[in-house]
Amino acid sequence: MDHINWFPGHMKKATDSIKKSLKLVDLVAEIVDLRIPVSSRNPVIDTIIGQKPHLMILNKKDLADPRENDRWTDEFSKRGHEVLRVDSLHDNVTKELEKAGRRALKEKFKKDREKNIENDRIRMMIVGIPNVGKSTLINRVANKRITRVGNKPGVTRQNQWIKTGGNFELLDTPGILWPKFEDPKTGLHLAFIGSIKDEIMDKQDLAFELLKVLQKQDPKILEERYGITTKDKTTLQIMEDIAVKRGAIMRGQEIDYERIATLILDEFRKGVMGRITLEKVEDYV
Repeated sequence: MDHINWFPGHMKKATDSIKKSLKLVDLVAEIVDLRIPVSSRNPVIDTIIGQKPHLMILNKKDLADPRENDRWTDEFSKRGHEVLRVDSLHDNVTKELEKAGRRALKEKFKKDREKNIENDRIRMMIVGIPNVGKSTLINRVANKRITRVGNKPGVTRQNQWIKTGGNFELLDTPGILWPKFEDPKTGLHLAFIGSIKDEIMDKQDLAFELLKVLQKQDPKILEERYGITTKDKTTLQIMEDIAVKRGAIMRGQEIDYERIATLILDEFRKGVMGRITLEKVEDYV
């Protein structure tokens, strides 16, 4: 597939806003999707935040392969990041986020105590690309619906302060992508999880590419979920077999490719196919 260019005007404004807001916070918490922990990291974030303390939130652990979750946690720790691994829908994220923030800021608090400064409140900025679960996490922390949550990118459009039940505050920021994906695989992976609007890429092509990846990585995922066989079959044949199994058939016994593409993408994104990690540590170190 061709290179993807995707940089709407509001994302440029979001980048500028993050830069201006850095002076208001003690640390930056970057949230990524554990299914694609490399592709879901905006490469400009490190440059934007500079020397500001940096917490890595590895989200959607419940949708990713548990073995790979452990490996990615170790890898980001080796890179010098404070790491928090969460399922933002079900974990006690308020408590865990505050504890992780305090670990990341231990040097700051130590220096404050040496100067007799009595201030242990944390002001934390949350950053991340669209659809990695940032709004869900913030709503859980605030214990109420503060930000709109959706499966479409671009839901959060402006910075907003969120008060929490803990001794810290969150500054929510819009999800930002970057101007160009040099590696087509990055764009595909982001599209698979819904970080790029489905309107940008043809849904049928996208589902076909996802099936191709899963067929190569572990065909048992498809065989067990859809009750099909994959041996010696092309990706198109597998897609059509799934369509037959799911009744995605139009008049004249023609395959309804749009319908089956939607089903395949939805089931992957919701974790119905199982706990799948598309990016393995050994491929990126």
